[in-house]
Amino acid sequence: MSEKKIDQLHILGENIKPGQSATVTFEVAKLHTRNTLDVPIIIERSKKAGPTVLITAGIHGDEINGVEIVRQIIAKGINKPKCGTIICVPVINVFGFLNMDRLFPDGRDLNRSFPGSEDGSLASRVAHFVMSEIVPHADFVMDFHTGGADRFNASQIRIINNDARLTELAHVFGAPFIYYSENLNKSFRNACHNKGVPMLLFEGGKSFNIDNTITNSGVNGAKRVLHHLGMLNTKFKVSNPKTKAIIIKKSKWIRARYSGMFKTVVKINSYIEKDEVIGHITDPYGSFNHFVKAPHNGYVFNINESPIIYQGDAIFHISKEIE
Repeated sequence: MSEKKIDQLHILGENIKPGQSATVTFEVAKLHTRNTLDVPIIIERSKKAGPTVLITAGIHGDEINGVEIVRQIIAKGINKPKCGTIICVPVINVFGFLNMDRLFPDGRDLNRSFPGSEDGSLASRVAHFVMSEIVPHADFVMDFHTGGADRFNASQIRIINNDARLTELAHVFGAPFIYYSENLNKSFRNACHNKGVPMLLFEGGKSFNIDNTITNSGVNGAKRVLHHLGMLNTKFKVSNPKTKAIIIKKSKWIRARYSGMFKTVVKINSYIEKDEVIGHITDPYGSFNHFVKAPHNGYVFNINESPIIYQGDAIFHISKEIE
C-alpha cells in the first residue's frame, strides 16, 4: 500500500511528529448554552515510516457497537502502530450520540451529506471537515457501523465488486461475510473512493446495542488488517478466521406480508433452504399465525429483531448469489 511520506502530521493547527501521541479536538458547534461540542481525534505515530490508517465509527449516533469496537482498539493499545500512523475518531456524529439519535438535530443523515460544504447544513459542515482535514492524511480507512433500528447485521465487510485490493483486505479482515455493494451517493465511503482512499466498511449488530460476538469480530478484524500492513505491535496475537469468508454477490430483503407480532426461528449466519419456515407473524389474540417461508436458498445475514412489525417491514436479508 502506498503511503504519504510526511514527517510531520499537521492537523487542526497542531504538528504531530513521528513517535508522538496526541488528542486533538474539532469543535463541531456551540450548543444553545454557548458550551462547545467537540469531536476528539486520537492520533498515534510510530518513529518508523509507514501507512496512515484512519479508523472511524459513530457516523450514525445510534450505532453504539461500532463506537465500542474503536473504543476497545484504543483502550487495548492496538492503535499504537509499529510503523506509520493510526488516527481514530470513535464518534463522528457526537450530536446523535449524545441525543441517542441516528441523525443530526436538523434531521439530516451525515452519511448522505458527503463530501459536504463549508457553509452548508450542520451535517454538511461536519462532512466537509472530515473530508478536508482528516481524510487527506489517510492511505486507508476502516469505518465501523451497525444495523439500523432493530435489524441485526451479521459481521460483514462491505466493498465494491472488482476491486482486487479491497477484496484482499476484506479476506484479511476475516468477517464471516463479504458483501458486494455499490457506493451510495453522498456516503462517506463514496467520498473516500472519489478521493482515491480505499475503505473497508464493517457492519455488525444493531442500533443501541453492544454484542460481544460482533465486537470481537470487529476488533480481531482490525488487528488482522494492521498486522497485514506491518503496523500491529508484536505484543498482540493474531488468530486466523475460523472459516473463509462467504462472498455475497446478490441478495434480497424479505418483507412482511402482514402486520403483527414477529418471532424468528433461524439464527443469524445460518444457511436456509427454499420453503423452510424461518419465522412467524401472529396477532395478540391467538387467532392468526402466518408462517414466513424462505423464498430461496441462501445465508441469513440480517434479521429484524423487533417483536412488533408492520406490513412491508424488512424482516430478513438473505443471499441469492454467493461466490
